[in-house]
Amino acid sequence: MELFKPILFVIINITWTIAQGQQIPDRSFSYENKRPAYMKSGGPVVTLDESHFNFHTLDGRYSSFGKLLANDGYVLKPGKEKFTLTFLRGTKILVIANALGDTGEWKLPTRPAFTNEEVIAVEQWVKDGGCLFIIADHMPCAGAAANLAEAFGFNFINGFAFRRSDGPEMFTRTLKNLSDNVITKGRDITERIDSIQMFTGSAFLPPPEAVVISSLDERYVIELSSVAWEFNDKNPKLSGRHFANGAMLQYGKGRVVIFGEAAMFTAQLQGPHKIPMGMNQPTARQNAQLLLNIIHWLDGKL
Repeated sequence: MELFKPILFVIINITWTIAQGQQIPDRSFSYENKRPAYMKSGGPVVTLDESHFNFHTLDGRYSSFGKLLANDGYVLKPGKEKFTLTFLRGTKILVIANALGDTGEWKLPTRPAFTNEEVIAVEQWVKDGGCLFIIADHMPCAGAAANLAEAFGFNFINGFAFRRSDGPEMFTRTLKNLSDNVITKGRDITERIDSIQMFTGSAFLPPPEAVVISSLDERYVIELSSVAWEFNDKNPKLSGRHFANGAMLQYGKGRVVIFGEAAMFTAQLQGPHKIPMGMNQPTARQNAQLLLNIIHWLDGKL
């Protein structure tokens, strides 16, 4: 298997360390939604989990996520409680973005974000008609969400999925790593998704009955590091072939969408030069519509 050169790992590590300290939400981001799904605040409740040391919250990195859905008519709420059936029955769509088991160092072993009781409650809630959107980024986020994803047949790999060549991580119909499905079709041609961008995430094996939205291939390598953003030639590596990073699943009366990358649904300014990263980046211009399409499918509008 082709390996990255050590110097590349050093560059990635340094770049990420600097950027992490200087990533701020782009409060000016807006997306022209010509056909909102509901009148303002007329839609169902979308709850963003904030009770599991989440790296993304409505008043932080996922503020643009919340703004986009609120402008589509949904009622956004932060989830401040652990998962029980009583709590879950108060929402239509539960979004979990980069939940963590603790706030310690990002190194193995990864602590699960959810207790067994929470996993059982969420699985039952979805089976009864609830809608779940799990977003779990690179290690340790993928590992922290693994037990919940496994309840629905998804096997997260607790690593980093890197494209082997330079340039933006594009997933397109032309490259055949973005599939044609009900979510990428949207409600009509104006909502059709032809291209999305990601920003280094995780990978998973979906269950056979799932529909893959975006997939990896031999152009990707999955680095299994024991410490986040520390890479060397001794770390195990997997080819990206056969892995996915976006999928959808009908489960009982409910629905599940899983993505292995979180920044794609943010709008951030990175580094001292405040470079756009996420939905505000020109090359990711369809990411916002993808998010709307995902929520519409979970809501039953697609």
